[in-house]
Amino acid sequence: MTETPAPKSTTGRFFEDFELEQRINHASPRTITEGDVALYHALTGNRFTLQTSNQFARHVGYHAAPVDDLFVFNAVFGLSVADVSINAVANLGYAGCDFLAQLYVGETIRARSTVMGLRETSDGENGIVYVRTEGLDHRDVPVLRFVRWVLVPKRDPKSGKSKPATVPDLPDAVRPITVPRHRLNRDWDDASAGSPHRWDDYALGEKIDHIDGVTIEEADHMTATRLFRNAARVHFDAHAMKKTPFGRRLVYGGHVIATARALSFNGLANACIVSAINGGRHTAPVFGGDTIFAWSEVIEKIALEKRDDIGALRLRTRATKNHPCHDHPAEGPEVVLDLDYTVILPRR
Repeated sequence: MTETPAPKSTTGRFFEDFELEQRINHASPRTITEGDVALYHALTGNRFTLQTSNQFARHVGYHAAPVDDLFVFNAVFGLSVADVSINAVANLGYAGCDFLAQLYVGETIRARSTVMGLRETSDGENGIVYVRTEGLDHRDVPVLRFVRWVLVPKRDPKSGKSKPATVPDLPDAVRPITVPRHRLNRDWDDASAGSPHRWDDYALGEKIDHIDGVTIEEADHMTATRLFRNAARVHFDAHAMKKTPFGRRLVYGGHVIATARALSFNGLANACIVSAINGGRHTAPVFGGDTIFAWSEVIEKIALEKRDDIGALRLRTRATKNHPCHDHPAEGPEVVLDLDYTVILPRR
């Protein structure tokens, strides 16, 4: 009797397949190309001059424009999806995201993750998986690390088997702050950067409406998700999504974050570097055709030791759908993103 060969393809991990302290080396390292960067800028509308102009970057001490920090975050996130969240119901949140180094076109990144926590939901249908993911460069030096937690369905909810609940302690903020080695006030040109406002000009508690809105077309978010190599089925499989309460594909949350960051240029144009994502939540789904707006609040001003050329702002940015932010909405069904992050600006 001929044995049936084992299947070559895989359906991905379900909640039962994760174990505490499990280590996963993710496949398909990627080399960042000029095309990747150009497409990212086109899809998000990113205008932060340090990342868009080689000439500007060289004037402030870099050898070339670094790759946008949120492209790196999304690229590392995307490398982890096939092993962590390809079957996910939802990506729930982020913490402790530390941007350890800046990357440049031509460099190669890979990713690895460790399972930090597991908790079944009360209905027994799903479980929450907590992972710490690291992005590493071609020298195997970590350039980014973050924690995320994701809602993953069970393969067999009726089995009766359960796992002990373990929820990790998560940091409130990333400390110490990772800062660039370059002195950013060397030949910093406010006119080219797009704003006269530097670190000294922002006040604790200040609220900034970024004013502009951008409609996320189906083609935009599908292309962006492919750019980030995020293979989660909730973003791609329209047939399967018809059977869910959403009824349609979801816009990848990382694309919403990148869009909100790009919108923040209007009011924070000199906030050229993202140093950390302290915490973040996707508070409501976004679909193709929704228009995204954003506003930010300065929740901490941080003077950096031994650096008089730069300072850090801890911001809380809320993104909304189909709701302009002149009234600074902090909660409600229109709020789709609540992001706590730290940026670096030049000082006077």
